[in-house]
Amino acid sequence: MEEQVIFGGFSSCGPWPRPKGAAPIASGLAAWTLGDGPVRGVASRDGRRRVLILGWCGASDVETRHLADRVLPDDIAWRWPGAYAVVEETEDAVAVHTDPASARPVYVSAYESGWAWCSSARFLASLTEADLNTGRIACSVLLPSVPTLAGTGTFFTGVEQLPPGSRTTLPSDGSSPRQTTLWRPDPDPARPPFLRLRDALTDAVALRAAADPDLSCDVSGGLDSTSVAVLAANALSQSHRLDAVTIHPEGDTFGADLRYAFLTADAYSGCVTHHLLPMTTEHLPYTRITSVPATDEPAPSTLTQARLTGQLQWMRSQLGARTHLTGDGGDSVLFQPPAHLADLIRHRRWRRAAGEAFGWARLRHQAVLPILRDSVRMSRTSRHRALADLARSIGDPGRDDHGKVRWFPLLPFPAWAEPAARTLLAEAAEKATAAPDALPRLDASVRVLVDEIREIARTAVADAQLAEASGIDLHNPFLDPPVVDAVLRTPLDQRPPVHTYKPLLVQAMSGLLPPAVAARTTKGSFDADHYAGLRANLPALMTLTDGHLADLGLINPARFRQALREAAAGIPMPLAAIEQALTVEAWLTAHHRSPAPAWTSAPVASTHG
Repeated sequence: MEEQVIFGGFSSCGPWPRPKGAAPIASGLAAWTLGDGPVRGVASRDGRRRVLILGWCGASDVETRHLADRVLPDDIAWRWPGAYAVVEETEDAVAVHTDPASARPVYVSAYESGWAWCSSARFLASLTEADLNTGRIACSVLLPSVPTLAGTGTFFTGVEQLPPGSRTTLPSDGSSPRQTTLWRPDPDPARPPFLRLRDALTDAVALRAAADPDLSCDVSGGLDSTSVAVLAANALSQSHRLDAVTIHPEGDTFGADLRYAFLTADAYSGCVTHHLLPMTTEHLPYTRITSVPATDEPAPSTLTQARLTGQLQWMRSQLGARTHLTGDGGDSVLFQPPAHLADLIRHRRWRRAAGEAFGWARLRHQAVLPILRDSVRMSRTSRHRALADLARSIGDPGRDDHGKVRWFPLLPFPAWAEPAARTLLAEAAEKATAAPDALPRLDASVRVLVDEIREIARTAVADAQLAEASGIDLHNPFLDPPVVDAVLRTPLDQRPPVHTYKPLLVQAMSGLLPPAVAARTTKGSFDADHYAGLRANLPALMTLTDGHLADLGLINPARFRQALREAAAGIPMPLAAIEQALTVEAWLTAHHRSPAPAWTSAPVASTHG
């Protein structure tokens, strides 16, 4: 499997510039690719229309051969396993079909008399010389728990993400794009949800195993990574042994998670080679966070990049790995949000709502009556109303909605945020309130999950860009659109209780997981590592407090330094905002340090059919 590909193009035929090193997909087309990733194209019989499949896609050649001679089906961007976009090119327009999970995001920007589109926001920003989007940065630092505030905006002004699960037509004359929502996760009672999940996840893993039989997998001992590894081992069968990697603190090979990893390795000893990789103090969180490469947006693994890159570089040099599968995304796809309680009440499932509220209260060590009261209130509140209320609630330092039944849970507003940041957040909330919802009338829990999964899947692309710098192609099968679609279409009465631990995945993997792994009800925690890393790297982190975020007027350096000292001292406080601010500061450092992608107008011969 080759390196991750970047692709893009224009809404009309050129000549147009291309990134340095990029090649046109075919002669006469405005689309180009950079890198050796998977690209397929088919032309209509009259040669006036071409359909491109960009990214990893499980469609066979027979299934794609005649796509250019017919109207594309609405589910073209999630019909097959993989993460890909589909593009139609004609003389009059370019139509981009995006996947519903945002696993393969596509971005667009006005350029001269038309439109430029690309799978990388950073490349488009270089083309249009776009400035940083301060409002988007404020949302990322201070309200990452409310991804809807960002809308389709990116970290660069004038560069927008095309709506996921849609068809967007970009006219060649530069007139306004036309967008149609194609995906809607309405309940599907036709097949049991666990069978849909098993088929979709099996196909997602099998696609990668077929492309690179020498791939590797995480085996942390948790349900998600273990499921992916077991499916990969079965997909490889007798042809190759799977390299399964378990990281652990140096000198500790008896942790609870390691026990489950050993059980899995023993159960599949005939087809899995289990590798233990010790992590030392040089791999602690917060170590060398500004060494990350420039990416489209802040990578979720920024704070743990020393551990991630240490693992990836070891796998590349010692195992020869090129493709690596993780269980990332499984939590977002498989856990029920607390909003599920409001759905039960709205649909008059009184007894089940009460029972699950008690279960949630026991899990959270909270009283049940406030949970029921919040659930009733949410069941009577529309998403639009909740967004309008949000605009008036931003900036409350005493509010903490963690684990509560809310449309948009807020965490305590940090004292180190400047008033200008609060203003930007309120403006973003007002803009989000005014925007029509592309998926109206969904159950609240499903609508909440759509926002969360899209945020996780899109930001995972930045992690993949980080991994690419180590020579590894990183994949997260749980975020494949067919997997997400399979789970989100679960009817209300078949959705798991909010307080249970991934029963849908346990059912889907029945007979494949070691019994002790399938029976897990918790997962390991790295909180101790985070505090140790914070203390060890505090001097370096303190130098970041008066950096780019302060220059943008978003944080108060002195107050942020005080918060860092208190956090490192172990004073109880929410770490989410501090961690996100450091993540974004590291991204800004990499962005300003790295040269912008270069574009050229020099002619290049096509390398694709």
